[in-house]
Amino acid sequence: MATISDVAKLAGLSRSTVSRVLNNYPHVSEEKKKLVTEAMKELEYYPNSSARILRSQKTNTIAVFIPMLTNPFFSYLLEGIDTVATENGFRLLVCQTRYNPEKELQYFKLLKSKQVDGIILTSIENSWNDIKGYASCGPVVICNEYAAGANVPNVRLDQVYGGYIGTRHLIEKGHRRIAYCRGSFQSGIAKDREKGYQQAMTEYGLTIEEGWYFRTAADYHDGKRVMRQMFDMRERPTAVFTGSDQVAAGIIFEAKQLGLNVPQDIAVIGFDDQPIAEMIVPQITTIRQPVHEIGESAMRLMISIILEREAPDKKPPLGLDLIVRAST
Repeated sequence: MATISDVAKLAGLSRSTVSRVLNNYPHVSEEKKKLVTEAMKELEYYPNSSARILRSQKTNTIAVFIPMLTNPFFSYLLEGIDTVATENGFRLLVCQTRYNPEKELQYFKLLKSKQVDGIILTSIENSWNDIKGYASCGPVVICNEYAAGANVPNVRLDQVYGGYIGTRHLIEKGHRRIAYCRGSFQSGIAKDREKGYQQAMTEYGLTIEEGWYFRTAADYHDGKRVMRQMFDMRERPTAVFTGSDQVAAGIIFEAKQLGLNVPQDIAVIGFDDQPIAEMIVPQITTIRQPVHEIGESAMRLMISIILEREAPDKKPPLGLDLIVRAST
């Protein structure tokens, strides 16, 4: 009895290409479809679709873990993932964790029960020791984030560099009392940006006060809270590096409510270059990330794993850029 491998050999195509033809994937050339059809006819190969699904246990669905859908950064990241998924005939199941470790673990059961073919993590709420058991049930790709000890494919940028160039910019503007503001405690990228902040401060011989660290700020409302805390300090920072444009916008809004001028009284730098960075007054100096491209790269990597293809061709590494505006 002929197999799909026999069809691939006779057609002169890869096994994955034959599989794509059989599953009616888009963007397969008519020439390849014809070669597969002719080979199947010659070999009298008639696939049983039900049996094929049971054998492969493929759903053509990828779960994407997003911490907050209301954060534009993750919306743009998801858009990049979806663009590549749609082009390749995959569906997305979007799982909002709300930074909740228990919720994240519940969603991981989707992979264990074979309800999805793989998982893309855009944030990580648990330690990798708690996750790795689930990750052994199917492919997991980490996108944007990373976790110490995680031996799974990932797409991420040099966040230490991002923290460094942002802090160095504030120092070059004359600031010496610079606060650092970050999000989730589990976040590897937040820790890396903090390393970059510390590197720049140390390089210029500046003191780092423990009271100038704010390690639980993730959104606009957190930014407002941080600004109120800084305002009450006896020796207030004159500048603050944040890990999000949303947080930076909250700081700027609250600073104005407290009668402060930005950047004269408090300079603010964000991260990501979201639309809000240009909408607020003053416009926010920020670190630009190629968010859409990060999402695209993660989904291409996932597809290559599922279809047992070679890894996508390596392109020049995605970079971070300092975008200087009026908030500094």
